[in-house]
Amino acid sequence: MDKQFQRIARFIGENNVNKLSEKKVFVAGAGAVGGYAIEMLVRCGIGEITIADFDTVSESNINRQIIALHSTVGCLKTEVMKKRILDINPNCNVHSITERLTEENVCSLIQGTDIVLDCIDSVKDKIALLTKAYTESIPIISSMGAALRKDSYLIRSGDIMDTWGCPLAKQVRSGLRKNGIGKGIECIFSPEKVNFKYIQPDEDPDAENDENGRKRLVLGSLPYITAIFGAKMAELALRKLLPDSVLKPE
Repeated sequence: MDKQFQRIARFIGENNVNKLSEKKVFVAGAGAVGGYAIEMLVRCGIGEITIADFDTVSESNINRQIIALHSTVGCLKTEVMKKRILDINPNCNVHSITERLTEENVCSLIQGTDIVLDCIDSVKDKIALLTKAYTESIPIISSMGAALRKDSYLIRSGDIMDTWGCPLAKQVRSGLRKNGIGKGIECIFSPEKVNFKYIQPDEDPDAENDENGRKRLVLGSLPYITAIFGAKMAELALRKLLPDSVLKPE
């Protein structure tokens, strides 16, 4: 047993650590939530991981993204994350995909994976990813909105169709239903009431373009909230990958 996984093995057993080394994980989005989810899974010994993200690190990411440093600003998130993963576990098989997930390419990208972690915020692409993984019977964990939340005690998991209080989850639920999908997708969400900034995006100098080229507001976020979202995603992923282990909830 590799010494770096000794403490994991003492808790969940060497056999389960070996099982994790044979698992393949696909993570869409290596940002605030996805970065922490990846970090936790790699430190637990996941053997193969594919990261999909088309973005580069920006200075505004430094407040909450684990790979965002002044030294990494301007670098591709996939490449920074890959370098970090291999520094944690040189034996991890890492694949980086620097392109946007779409309805056209998502099927080929997730084939052969044991679990999909959805950490993207584009509603259209998110629905496409969840729909394809669901129809291919690939276990999925999805992250709902973490921005504008401050109460970490309200963060929870549940079926996406049973969520409440999250505007993003409402949009995703609607899109999934249109695609004929009901229950069966687990997610991390917070029902905490959010107060959106009442300013027109065109008047906001920091506004970004959405997937349709329209301006959207840049929402505030706190590092401990996105980190907890990511950590809880990793927890659920491990439970699904090791359903008969000590990680199984009592």
